[in-house]
Amino acid sequence: MRLSRTIFLLLIGCLPGGFCACGQEIMNKDSLLRLLPAAKEDSNKVLLYINIGQQYESNEPEKAKRYYLQARDLSERIRWPRGFIKYATNYTYVLNMQGLFDSGLSVNLQALAVARKINDSLYIGKTLFNTGTSYRMLGSYEKALEYYEEGRKIVSRLGDDRMEAQLYDILQALYLVLQRYDKGVEYGKRAVALSRKADNPQWLGSSLTNLGLNYSSLKRYDESLSLYMEALGISRRIGDKNMESAEYLNIADDYIGKMDFAAAKPWVEKALVLSRELELYESEAIANRILSVVYLHARDYPKAMAYGQRSLSITRQYHLDMQRQKTLSHLSLLAYAMQDDRLGATYERASDALDDSLINETIRKNSIELEKKYETEKKEVRILQLEDDKKLQQLTIRQQHTLNYILIGGGVVLLALSILSYRNYRQKQKLHRQRIQELETEKKLEATEAVLKGEEQERARLAKDLHDGLGGMLSGIKYSFNTMKGNLIMTPENQQAFDRSMDMLDSSIKEMRRVAHNMMPEALVKFGLDVALKDYCNDINLSGALHVSYQSYGLDRVEIDQTTAITIYRIVQELVNNALKHAAAKTAIVQVTRAEQTISVTVEDDGKGFDPAILDRARGIGWSNIRNRVEFLKGKLDIRSEAEKGTSVHIEINNV
Repeated sequence: MRLSRTIFLLLIGCLPGGFCACGQEIMNKDSLLRLLPAAKEDSNKVLLYINIGQQYESNEPEKAKRYYLQARDLSERIRWPRGFIKYATNYTYVLNMQGLFDSGLSVNLQALAVARKINDSLYIGKTLFNTGTSYRMLGSYEKALEYYEEGRKIVSRLGDDRMEAQLYDILQALYLVLQRYDKGVEYGKRAVALSRKADNPQWLGSSLTNLGLNYSSLKRYDESLSLYMEALGISRRIGDKNMESAEYLNIADDYIGKMDFAAAKPWVEKALVLSRELELYESEAIANRILSVVYLHARDYPKAMAYGQRSLSITRQYHLDMQRQKTLSHLSLLAYAMQDDRLGATYERASDALDDSLINETIRKNSIELEKKYETEKKEVRILQLEDDKKLQQLTIRQQHTLNYILIGGGVVLLALSILSYRNYRQKQKLHRQRIQELETEKKLEATEAVLKGEEQERARLAKDLHDGLGGMLSGIKYSFNTMKGNLIMTPENQQAFDRSMDMLDSSIKEMRRVAHNMMPEALVKFGLDVALKDYCNDINLSGALHVSYQSYGLDRVEIDQTTAITIYRIVQELVNNALKHAAAKTAIVQVTRAEQTISVTVEDDGKGFDPAILDRARGIGWSNIRNRVEFLKGKLDIRSEAEKGTSVHIEINNV
């Protein structure tokens, strides 16, 4: 399990060509401070504030922020918008170092608005990059790509190799987060080559670090360690303690990946000292957790628990929810290793609850974003409708004037034309209402589709993380315990405790695999819907809670789209779960058939039944999920049930 890699992306804080205080002569900190009292209140003093702040940002970030804020205030007083953009770029660099990504995004959006107002292409491109980076740090990767792509088009027109080097570094960092590591390596090599050509150690250190993270994710530790060591040398040479702290943690993380815990210990201890000095709260929390892992493998449980508790305290104090979930999960394993089952279960429940909360928050944010898009488009449709109504009203008035003139010549003709005009008007109104209803239905289906796909993608990711990450770790622990057992002499009591721990470990592995399988059945991805449903029904039968008879016809001769297959699988899973939990059924039948372009799904049980009318008032999410999925597939749902006579649910899905 990787403990730290996704944290140490060196953030882009100062893109080349105008963002740094380039107007100041390169001087040391003391010399710059001596210039400050005599400086005039103009743009040069803004650059002086920024240059002084840059001298502090790596080692004393809070002091750097104070000078950047003075640069902002002076820029606003003298009405120099480019000075405000320079302040924003440097100030958000420090905010990102401290993990204050929300604050960084707010400042970057202000800078982007200023750049657009003065219509400077260079500054627009750079503020777009910085804003995209803020969205990336907040986990809004779609938004990040949107801003990066707009900025990329501007950079390509400018033809600046130095900016291109940093663009490649940004892209390799984004592909790292998206877990497309081969693509990240491709862009990372370009970023390193261009950074060497530019002869800028800060950019080169960032490119080396991010490329190392991609190699590390591919478990190519020798290559990643070589890159981290080079970046560490650069950080020491230029005095960048933030980069130095990141390299210490990255090196320690690679040694953890290689299961060399003794080699990891001195590196993470250095990282802990620096992260405390620089007030890098997230890095400090991770360093404490890594040290807890090191002492756990050394069987020094008191120290392991002390470092783990310190990590947990930091994550709570600074609201680092993702790191808190990882620390809770580690503390659960530590407690079980100490044979404190009650404490282990307590930490495990807290970890699971927080993990569910993070997933729900992600889904909630995606849903809100989709809802905003839908409401915006709905308003646009309403505006168009009002414009059409206005045109129709104007047309009706003209027709009425014409008819008044015709009335003088013949009342019968006027009456006939009035009736035809009225019918025409009503028909157009009806067509407009139908079109609006169709648009609203389409948007709701699109929103439902996006939520369902996001849910299944998140299930697949979590299932993979459980199986590959936690499963691998538990299996490794079991192997280590078995190896240790042959080399130890234990009393009968210790032997009994050891065997009980091994049984618990086996149960944990089985339970983890069961949860991963339920979240995204491997058979569904590899062998299709028919095999997955058959395996699911067999699993229910083996549990003894319900006897399920599965029948299928025509599924083996066609290939069903994976999104459709997953949706049908979830519907059947929910219906069988209802029969098991609510209907008190003893037997159930699941039938899935395909004829021509139609798939029919029938689930029947011999349970206690219910009145289908209550479903219209039900507030539970079970039937709501079933209805949403059927609507997403554009299918028909028929529910028949009576008290003490069981329940039959029939679904037809056309054009499959």
